[in-house]
Amino acid sequence: MTSTLVTGATGFTGGHLARRLAARGNRVRALVRAPARAADLAGAGVELVTGDLRDAASLDAALRGVEVAYNIAALYRQAGLPASTYRTVNAEAVALLVRRAAEAGVRRVVHCSTVGVHGDVEHPPASEDAPLRPGDVYQETKVEGERLGREAAAETGVELVIARPSGIYGPGDRRLLKLFRGVARQRFVILGDGKIFYHLTHVNDLCEGFRLCGEVPVAAGRTYILAGGEVTTLNELTRIIASEANVLPPRLHLPVWPFWIAGAVCEAVCAPLGVEPPLYRRRVDFFTKSRAFDITRARRELGYAPSVTLREGIRQTLGWYREHGWL
Repeated sequence: MTSTLVTGATGFTGGHLARRLAARGNRVRALVRAPARAADLAGAGVELVTGDLRDAASLDAALRGVEVAYNIAALYRQAGLPASTYRTVNAEAVALLVRRAAEAGVRRVVHCSTVGVHGDVEHPPASEDAPLRPGDVYQETKVEGERLGREAAAETGVELVIARPSGIYGPGDRRLLKLFRGVARQRFVILGDGKIFYHLTHVNDLCEGFRLCGEVPVAAGRTYILAGGEVTTLNELTRIIASEANVLPPRLHLPVWPFWIAGAVCEAVCAPLGVEPPLYRRRVDFFTKSRAFDITRARRELGYAPSVTLREGIRQTLGWYREHGWL
């Protein structure tokens, strides 16, 4: 029985991971800022420790007796936040966690980064060695978090494994709700020709990949892209979603550039006010940037083998949205 810590456990991915590890018989502790939001985790046998990833004392309490720590916590894109806030959570806290883990005698830290560090992939599929070209403050601070984490690991001797997931989906996800709901309600409009690649990862496959990162000996010091077993174009992806939702696939395509300009204007107006823009360039980029990734290294070294087919994962996700009245 491995003793583990999961940060970010009140989120979609961290929650899935904590429950999965607990179900496998691991002793699982979760560092949470708001225990009231983690009642389901406690019910699943996860021990809760109240604290903050940025606070050394919190980490010391959470890391006591732990063998493997999974750092899933991150600050995703939110309007109005200064870059310094992203940097504190996504970069500096990674180094702090590694250093406090070393003090606590933790053997390994698995840090969740993102394939977004590679930016727009010019020559898909991208491997772990593809150029790093972050496109916004979230991705920039993820790159910095990887670097600071590696430096801290080199200084302390802690085994650090970096995992870079592609777009995560599955029951409980809300980031891709607009895509699924738009297609299911036949209101989804594709900007551009829809021929860019989009590579999803089912949360169950991802959590198994995290576990392997935490347990496979040769993973120490390595970086792995974790993604699903199938890559589609955006057109193909929306056709599968439409098929599972029993509606016609999206047919309307519009030019990209008017929306990109409108997004820039919305950001310029809304960001200083701390208001979420109704349209922003990052959303437009969804239609223009290819995301296809090579998971050969994870397959070969970890034994990572995605088992949820894209169609089955989409069926599960649509079912969960229906169950919660979101479609």
